[in-house]
Amino acid sequence: MMKQQQQVAVAMAVLALVLVLAGAGGASAASCNVAQLAPCGPALSSGAAPSSSCCSSLKAQRSCFCQYAKNPAYGRYINSPNAKKIIASCGVTVPRC
Repeated sequence: MMKQQQQVAVAMAVLALVLVLAGAGGASAASCNVAQLAPCGPALSSGAAPSSSCCSSLKAQRSCFCQYAKNPAYGRYINSPNAKKIIASCGVTVPRC
């Protein structure tokens, strides 16, 4: 249970990092769900290559990046080296917020 919570937290952090780097705005709150980044948790915590489901989740949540970046709960994950690697590996462009 604790490990799953950590993975969700890590996934949320990845999303926040992507949001800060991506900076897309205008997404509706109903479509933004940081928990959808859970597939990125293992890559964020271990530095391993992201899964295809992680990359798909990042791309799907790209429009939410700025919203996530503004949330202080995700800030510590945003600048992590692993999050930057994930974003680069997935080929996600990062808009400015």
